[in-house]
Amino acid sequence: MNHDALRLRARLNRLVRDFFDARGVLEVETPVMSRAGNTDPNIASFTVEFGGRTDGAPRTRWLRTSAEYPMKRLLAEGIGDCYELGRVFRDGEAGGRHNPEFTMLEWYRVGWTLEPLIDETAKLVRAALALVGREASLRKASFREVYREALDLDPMTASLAELQAAFRGEVDPEGLTRDDWLDLLMTHHIQPAFPAGQLLAMHDYPASQCALARVVRRGDVDVAERFELYLGPLELANGYHELTDADEQRARFARDHAVRGARGDVRPPVDAALLAALAAGLPASAGVALGIDRLLMTMLDTGAIADVLAYGFAQA
Repeated sequence: MNHDALRLRARLNRLVRDFFDARGVLEVETPVMSRAGNTDPNIASFTVEFGGRTDGAPRTRWLRTSAEYPMKRLLAEGIGDCYELGRVFRDGEAGGRHNPEFTMLEWYRVGWTLEPLIDETAKLVRAALALVGREASLRKASFREVYREALDLDPMTASLAELQAAFRGEVDPEGLTRDDWLDLLMTHHIQPAFPAGQLLAMHDYPASQCALARVVRRGDVDVAERFELYLGPLELANGYHELTDADEQRARFARDHAVRGARGDVRPPVDAALLAALAAGLPASAGVALGIDRLLMTMLDTGAIADVLAYGFAQA
């Protein structure tokens, strides 16, 4: 283990706290274990069993994959701008760039849209890079622009056959959806070519990839008001103009369960407390989650997440 990486992590944590303190954003702590899990079909959650008295409550608890749900409950209660810097857990994700437990920074800005949040996220990343004497330019581009430039096709209107034809490589097409092909094109053909030293804020995703973001009309297509921030080819952050409609959120949870059921995957309990908070009134806001370990990897110019951890999964 490189102890200098731990010292740099401590400096980065201090920078994060100073950054938000100067902006009047409150640090909060929310539960790591929950009655509800993440229904996202592409994310797997860990569970733990509680051995004490439950008074009828479920013994099975789900380790959080992010702090999003409880933080939104705090927003609905009127906490205001807030952030959390803490550990999150995702099952099945271990490798060169993934560890089953990792550190995520998540924050929410009440009354904001994506534009100022993108600028603030870039400002924080640039401040972090300055700790190691590095700089990065910022580019903002829509999902549509990025795909058109890289592949000369429109990701919003291209047919499934056109997406398949644009993919250069061997892949089993069985069961792959249109969004799966878009993801494959990104990870295999577009993302690796992102220039080093550039922060790319890619925004306005296909509506089918809305996750927990609002969907709006942009010209001839519906888009999800979300962005992802890349430094070179490495994804650092994912932000949303947050969905506030409880009925729509309930419908999205149901769609997630349907996908999981068709695959034969576990269907985690839906977060009823989040739905109640949305129904009570979540203020208009924008939020973003940033991977601290990924940021440290870019700061140390390494492609191995183990280089920024005290002990990786294999040594834990």
